[in-house]
Amino acid sequence: MRIIGGKLKGSTLLMPKNRHTRPLKDLARESIFNLLIHSNKFSFQLERSKILDLYSGTGSFGLECLSRGAESVFFVEEKKDVVSILEKNIKKLKLHSKTKIFSNDVFDTIKKNSFFNLKFDLIFCDPPFKDKNILKLLEYILNKNLLSKNGIIIMHRSRLSRDELDGNFKIVEERIYGISKIIFTKFLN
Repeated sequence: MRIIGGKLKGSTLLMPKNRHTRPLKDLARESIFNLLIHSNKFSFQLERSKILDLYSGTGSFGLECLSRGAESVFFVEEKKDVVSILEKNIKKLKLHSKTKIFSNDVFDTIKKNSFFNLKFDLIFCDPPFKDKNILKLLEYILNKNLLSKNGIIIMHRSRLSRDELDGNFKIVEERIYGISKIIFTKFLN
């Protein structure tokens, strides 16, 4: 696994030896950034943006954002062994000053409003494919007012998932990459 764009392009990332963590593949990551930067469906500026990376694993998405000019990334990851690798990746890339790690359950972290009342320009959600709580997660994000006015939520799901979104959300784009589905959504204002 490596950083594929920006000032840290080519930097390798440490990955866990177990198979419990499912990293976002380079092709899907590159496609996400191409859509964010070049599509007229989004009015998104990655530079100076604040990112929330939920179920962050070893941090490949959030670290890619920092490499491409994001201001800061807040990582939330529950698995202690994976958090250890995330910390090593941040140290290796010298990004301590732009990151904050919450080693806790995603729902508990959001419920406690651990983010200092920040609003995020982009929230990346990469729960385990078997997780069925995606609508609950979106409702928590909405109720805690975590997304900025023109903010985007990106979800990494199984291509077979049939997640039903309620009337508070609008799917802006959906793409399939192998076994993965990437969903770009916004809250309806």
